[in-house]
Amino acid sequence: MSQQSVSRPTDLVVFGGTGDLSMRKLLPSLYLLDRDGHLDGSTRIIAVSRDGLTDADLRDKAASAVRGHQAVQVTEPDVLARFLERLSHITVDVGGDASGWADLVAALTPDRDRVFYLAVPPMISGGICRGLSDAGLVTPESRVVMEKPLGRDLASSQEVNDEVGAIFTERQIYRIDHYLGKETVQNLLVLRFANVFLEPLWNSRWIDHVQITAAETVGVGGRRGYYDGSGAMRDMVQNHLLQLLCLTAMEPPANYDREAVRDEKLKVLQSLRPLTGDQVIEDTVRGQYGGGVVQGTEVSGYLDEPGGSPASTTETFVALRAEVANWRWAGVPFYLRTGKRLGHSRSEIVIRFREVPHTIFPGTNSLPGAGSLVISLQPDEGIHLTMLAKTPGAGALRLRPVPLELSFADTFATRSPEAYERLLMDVLAGDSTLFMRRDEVEAAWRWVDPIIEAWNGLSTTPETYPAGSAGPAGAHRLIGRTGRTWHEEEQHR
Repeated sequence: MSQQSVSRPTDLVVFGGTGDLSMRKLLPSLYLLDRDGHLDGSTRIIAVSRDGLTDADLRDKAASAVRGHQAVQVTEPDVLARFLERLSHITVDVGGDASGWADLVAALTPDRDRVFYLAVPPMISGGICRGLSDAGLVTPESRVVMEKPLGRDLASSQEVNDEVGAIFTERQIYRIDHYLGKETVQNLLVLRFANVFLEPLWNSRWIDHVQITAAETVGVGGRRGYYDGSGAMRDMVQNHLLQLLCLTAMEPPANYDREAVRDEKLKVLQSLRPLTGDQVIEDTVRGQYGGGVVQGTEVSGYLDEPGGSPASTTETFVALRAEVANWRWAGVPFYLRTGKRLGHSRSEIVIRFREVPHTIFPGTNSLPGAGSLVISLQPDEGIHLTMLAKTPGAGALRLRPVPLELSFADTFATRSPEAYERLLMDVLAGDSTLFMRRDEVEAAWRWVDPIIEAWNGLSTTPETYPAGSAGPAGAHRLIGRTGRTWHEEEQHR
């Protein structure tokens, strides 16, 4: 988390610069950084694509993207105009005619930072990096940003990393996971390691279990073709959810240094108890959404979405039970859950503390929700601790769960930055703390690959769940067989 307020003068080159990711996330986030004074006045943004756009075409397209972004309110036209002046377009066919590389060489300014953002499918990342090297554009201080998914499995991930690693050193490679740019995720480190009262409780003696949820109301939409080759395990669990697990379970690093933090995250991944064979059947659940109603709107099922196989067994929902086999966490289940077309969108980490060893207040062990710490990532960022308190009044002693809440919006009275804002600022500042190191990515694949392999060997298909529901019944059985419940169910008891 860089403390630098203004970036160094930089040429930011975005391959795939006219594509969906660039227009939906990158350019609006860069505009917000510029509006808030975080970009050096001479920093330039160069979009590279095969589209043959003029600079004016790109700026018109970018202006529409910025104005249409839900987090942006363009109230100062001169600020937007200043931002658009930073933009230019260069046509390069990275898989064909090499003539465009000369135009990129001519466009870049010597003796300044260079960031190459690969907003492209990972399989062409290696070719782009070779093109940059052949054109003499890679300097010792250059940085390259890679989007997930980094491969489909360990072997393909290693192939991508080998190709990029042949041109850029590990120090220069920034593997982005936008979940790590969320304000509450970063606050998780502060919550754990800047507050002495939590650390003595952050272990198997006092914590009963942990739930990590990323639920979405949206379906796959126009990404059906991509999703048939990915699924929720590769798209969400292997990166986003396992990264959240790492930050929840890691040991305190010696200092806030990028390698120290990432060393501790790696240890968590290496401590995950493997799920193989029959254990996969027992501790994982796959689901696929059918038709239903989401927030009052009738929607189709996954198999009816355009662009994919009508007999696909791709999972759109995953729930699983993981265990971090070390001294701090032995015996504590971590329940990970993600799905599309669910009834509510939310991402949260729930720490469920154990019951008191002996209660002097009859009936309090059955009160729902008591002793939970909820770190809400979206839609409403905040930290919520539920504890028991006496209900005011004379007569019998009555207890009920009450929340102690920290709402970021109410407490700080300021806008929480978009995840890509924070991560782009860190890239520009050269701070890779919140980015994944190669050994982290590979450790995650080593844990995930046997699960996918076991699923592929089963004759069963994912359990269908109605769109707009809480997911397949198997997810409730998974957590319920030990007498536990999902957090939202506990709230409504």
